[in-house]
Amino acid sequence: MLLYYITDRRQFPGDEAARRVALLNKIAEASRCGVDYIQLREKDLSVHELETLARAAVRTVRENSPTTRILINSRTDVAIACAADGVHLTSTDVGPADVRSVWCGAGAPARVRTTSSASPEQAPVRERAAPVIAVSCHSKEEVARAASSGADFVVFAPVFGKRDAPHVRPAGLEALRDVCRQPIPVLALGGLTLENASQCMNAGAAGIAAIRLFQENDIADVVRRLRG
Repeated sequence: MLLYYITDRRQFPGDEAARRVALLNKIAEASRCGVDYIQLREKDLSVHELETLARAAVRTVRENSPTTRILINSRTDVAIACAADGVHLTSTDVGPADVRSVWCGAGAPARVRTTSSASPEQAPVRERAAPVIAVSCHSKEEVARAASSGADFVVFAPVFGKRDAPHVRPAGLEALRDVCRQPIPVLALGGLTLENASQCMNAGAAGIAAIRLFQENDIADVVRRLRG
């Protein structure tokens, strides 16, 4: 089960400074607890503010996990500048092929990896990796397009609805089951809970994506219960 934490610092209490501290603490917690991907999705920030926060978030992930990957929402330029692991695209953003072309042309990023057997004199190994590209999808056609354009996986929503948008009709489990037949891993998003996550996996999802499920709970407990 792949786990995908989507950030929203505005859900934390306090002023802007307090929210950013809380967000970075939650990112550290998610990294330590084995969440596979973290999407920095702070869409209200200016490019400069997003880059500043992204640099801190990338540093936090690197300090807490050798495996967690951090993706920046929509902004390939910011992802490259802060040495993130990839981007999360909406269905109206540039395509995955364009992102890979820009990424390779920029020659970034390099992920620092250290091994336990390395001596103090040895410099860290810098791995040059292709970007991880995820795409938000809301229909079977969008999932098929993402698969054919070279995305690594898609996030399909809303499966069970959106708390902040009750007027949006849920796609439902049958729609999820249908899109999971496409040749690309599908992560379920929208109204996910500890109780209904297994239904998504039984429908063929490769994992789940969520904001509140991770931000409002102890992530170690969430990961243990989901994967147990």
